[in-house]
Amino acid sequence: MFMNKPLTFLLLFSFPIMVYSQRTADLGLSVGAVNYVGDLGNEKHFPFSSLAPGSAVTISGFLNNPEKSGTRLPAFDLQFRISWHRLQYDETSALNGRQGDQLRNYLRGLSFRNDLIGTEAGLTYNFYPRKNIPLTKPQFSFFLMAGVGVFWGTPKADLFRGDPSPGSRYYFWNDGTIRDIAQNATQTGNIIEKDGEYETSLNEWMTEGQGYNKEIHKKQPYDNCNIGFPVGFGIHYRYNPMLTISAEFNYYFFLTDYLDDVSGSYATFEELKANFTDPMKYEMAKYISDPTGKGTNGLAGPATSPRGNPDLKDAFTFVSLQVSYKITWRKKGIYGQ
Repeated sequence: MFMNKPLTFLLLFSFPIMVYSQRTADLGLSVGAVNYVGDLGNEKHFPFSSLAPGSAVTISGFLNNPEKSGTRLPAFDLQFRISWHRLQYDETSALNGRQGDQLRNYLRGLSFRNDLIGTEAGLTYNFYPRKNIPLTKPQFSFFLMAGVGVFWGTPKADLFRGDPSPGSRYYFWNDGTIRDIAQNATQTGNIIEKDGEYETSLNEWMTEGQGYNKEIHKKQPYDNCNIGFPVGFGIHYRYNPMLTISAEFNYYFFLTDYLDDVSGSYATFEELKANFTDPMKYEMAKYISDPTGKGTNGLAGPATSPRGNPDLKDAFTFVSLQVSYKITWRKKGIYGQ
């Protein structure tokens, strides 16, 4: 996206200027739980089964000098954050005692993992900054946060045992098992398990017909670098002048619907043949786009073509605990003079 490079440059350029022109700052490390919210899901409402880890490093408090302001938490503050969030979902996994075609979206059989690396800047508002409390006394503060960031990540899937090839693919049976042959009435094959290796970069396989050109490009390929907007709230607990513990909830929403590689319609067989002229790659592309073979018959139509909801952009939540330590250094000018 054309906005990504300028925004990244702005964040990286402003970060050292802010830091080195100040005397103190809070450096925080947070860990927490990520829940993906998007087109995949077997739950009726919020996809709690998508729980995954996340972490971030945050620098804040560099606009405030407690000795001059009389408070350790100014009303308004800026923060810069580098983060990692794992987004994932597998519609073939058992859920709450249900498996196979008992699950809402099992026959679609889609799955993905996307490790998002982000750089973000945010504005926080702290409620009740009080100057009459000694700086050495513990203090609670509720805060709100909103920001913008640039996030990079490639959606991948575990669709093969070992190297990707038609002979190492998985076959998803209606009873919820994964086997080494297609479902049929005469053979049972061997029950196998996924190997846990996310070897397939989904965007390379144009799973929704991206780039297909008959007269014009019907669907544009999506970008792995996207702009996201975190909003959230939390509680700071200033244990002492040097140490702060925070609990925070953030909701990240995006302008893209392809963090999970799923948005609109299945690729038709015509689109896949146009993109993959090699017969083996064409067969693999059919499988990667529709792992169970039950999502589409390869033709555009109201019964078989929907793959996701293009009107619902992707998002995720991040619930975290953060420990921050105040760092100090000799005050310098912008250029370290």
